[in-house]
Amino acid sequence: MSDAAACAGRVARLRALMEERGYDAVILRNNPDLRWLTGAERTFDDETAHTAFVTSEGLWLHTDSRYYNTFCERLGSDTAWVLDQEPIAATAWAAARVLAARARVVAIEDTVDLAFYDEFQTELGAVSVAPALPRLHADIQKLRMVKDAEELELLREAQRITDEAFEYICTYIKPGLTEQQIRAELENYMLSHGADGLSFGTIIAAGPNGANPHAQPGPYVVQEGDMIVMDYGALYHDYHADMTRTVCVGEPSAKQRVVYDIVRRAHEECAALVRPGIIGKDVHLHSKKVIADAGYGEFYGHGLGHGVGIEIHELPGFGMRWDKPVPAGSVVTVEPGIYLPGEFGIRLEDCGVVTEEGYQPFTQSPHELRVIAV
Repeated sequence: MSDAAACAGRVARLRALMEERGYDAVILRNNPDLRWLTGAERTFDDETAHTAFVTSEGLWLHTDSRYYNTFCERLGSDTAWVLDQEPIAATAWAAARVLAARARVVAIEDTVDLAFYDEFQTELGAVSVAPALPRLHADIQKLRMVKDAEELELLREAQRITDEAFEYICTYIKPGLTEQQIRAELENYMLSHGADGLSFGTIIAAGPNGANPHAQPGPYVVQEGDMIVMDYGALYHDYHADMTRTVCVGEPSAKQRVVYDIVRRAHEECAALVRPGIIGKDVHLHSKKVIADAGYGEFYGHGLGHGVGIEIHELPGFGMRWDKPVPAGSVVTVEPGIYLPGEFGIRLEDCGVVTEEGYQPFTQSPHELRVIAV
């Protein structure tokens, strides 16, 4: 069952935004935003099948028979949400709610598809109402940046499973296995030890494939001397973990150790810079400087990190496009890397929360290079 107090706090934050903007009502259809607002865990899937209507006084949620009973179970009998499974189009339902609320300014998420928006306007005309329809441009995502205590607990548990899986997979890896075999074993371990799902498609990139930051696991056979980049995470009650560790199968070469140490230094220096109010772009630029000063700048092209929560990529970020302060309570990754085409790649990623004391990683797996005995 959802944490009623936590969800009430989220609704209050949305209503404060509505009052500030002069919105009489808000229409939401984006599943991650609905999960955050309602607290209905393990209910949403890939379908856009739900519509929320929020005013200063009421909370309504339209769904269908495939989800209705699950919502009832997740939200509990004392929920403030009025659930509706009336078999009508979501657009007609939303228009009827606008009419009943006599709402003159109805904000709508810009994530809705054009077909919904156009049909909604038609349904408004059918009931003879014409509210102003301002757009919400990532406004809920910005509210979601700052995690509450319940969210942090779920994120820590997702990471605990992820760390445990790393320790296990290091006992499994050996020369002769394919990337796909390692992936299957790693994912099966997480799903068998508490994960509800996977945060994203697991990356297992061995040898020269490690030079591709988002390589897809394939038939490549692991050999002695290979570095293996493993980027993966457990999903727990809809919250994501995200971690990357690079291991070496057998003793690493001198070059592999040097490059690993550069990546580790970039990671740890950047993590030490993180605090509330830091500009995300500035942290990213520091990682670029560390790696460039070591002579590998051309081999590091991606951003340093991103927000994590109900979605695997959330606000805020550590990259060139995030020129705003990073707030306390946000959860972000720190993940520099160096990728040498035809040779190997190395990435080191933690996920953690920004606190008044600095960056506190959820990740507990050590930063030392793990050498797999052969």
